[in-house]
Amino acid sequence: MEILAFGVTADEKPLLEQAFAGTHEVRCLEVFLEEDTAPIAAGYEIVSSSVNADLSGRVLRMLAAGGTKMITQRSTGFNNIDLDEARRLGMTVSRVSYYSPYSVAEFAWALAMAVNRRLVRATTRTRDFDFRLNGLMGRDFHGRTVGVLGTGKIGAAFTRIAHGFGMRLLGWDVVQNPACLELGMAYVDKDELLASSDLISLHVPLLDSTRHLIDAAALRRMRDDAILVNSSRGGLIDTEALVDELRAGRFEGVGLDVYEAEAGVFFTDKSLETVEDDTLARLVTFPHVVVTSHQAYYTTDAVGQIIDTTVANVADYLAGRRSENTLVPPE
Repeated sequence: MEILAFGVTADEKPLLEQAFAGTHEVRCLEVFLEEDTAPIAAGYEIVSSSVNADLSGRVLRMLAAGGTKMITQRSTGFNNIDLDEARRLGMTVSRVSYYSPYSVAEFAWALAMAVNRRLVRATTRTRDFDFRLNGLMGRDFHGRTVGVLGTGKIGAAFTRIAHGFGMRLLGWDVVQNPACLELGMAYVDKDELLASSDLISLHVPLLDSTRHLIDAAALRRMRDDAILVNSSRGGLIDTEALVDELRAGRFEGVGLDVYEAEAGVFFTDKSLETVEDDTLARLVTFPHVVVTSHQAYYTTDAVGQIIDTTVANVADYLAGRRSENTLVPPE
């Protein structure tokens, strides 16, 4: 059987082809799965999508009309998929429920360090042979307070690194993680965490209940010299409210690997186009803000696990099995 994979990067393609070698052929496309590209999938029973795919009801109906019966998404998040419509159409949908939490946790710390120690500004200067230190002063994280919103696998990995820095640990989650408690984390309510933390990092899924978890009111509760990092989902932050606070001169720094309106922008080259998103255009102009393109997961270890799980999802579908990765089971 030939499987069609959308949104495959140049780094990912050889790994994906190798993983399916000997069992199935895989056709890899760089284009993302959306309404305009869905017709390409006609005749393919199994389709693999990337995290930024548009799997709305309309796209799912187009896929089903072309003969697609199974979608396996190469990501943990699935808020882009209309699961109710998939059930109605009788389509099987799977995801990757787990991959290396260290990839995202370590990248979140890379963002925190980059904004704290002004690394982007420093490297830009030295490329121009400007070696002055003015404006590059950061702070020790040791002895300061970190607030971790979401203490699952990734949040716990982030917390272990914070513990290594010698930080005071605050956490917020619906369930307390024993591993974090052992490290000395104190669980508090969200308002207290926001008001007390020097560094705040987001590690919660994007749900209706967590959309704009960091809204205008939450941002106002944060310290003026706080650092905010988001390597989870862009919709957790009200970006327009964040820009307003930044314009007012607040926050020591902000590191964002995700953006709530990133669909159709991230993972693409827009360097020769006019930027139509005024909020994003303003956001990247602040000297103490670092924006990266949803790359926290992008390590050989994590991508390898994502691909291995995708292979297993296909095997489960063909065998009529379900697993922890199954979002909509086969009929």
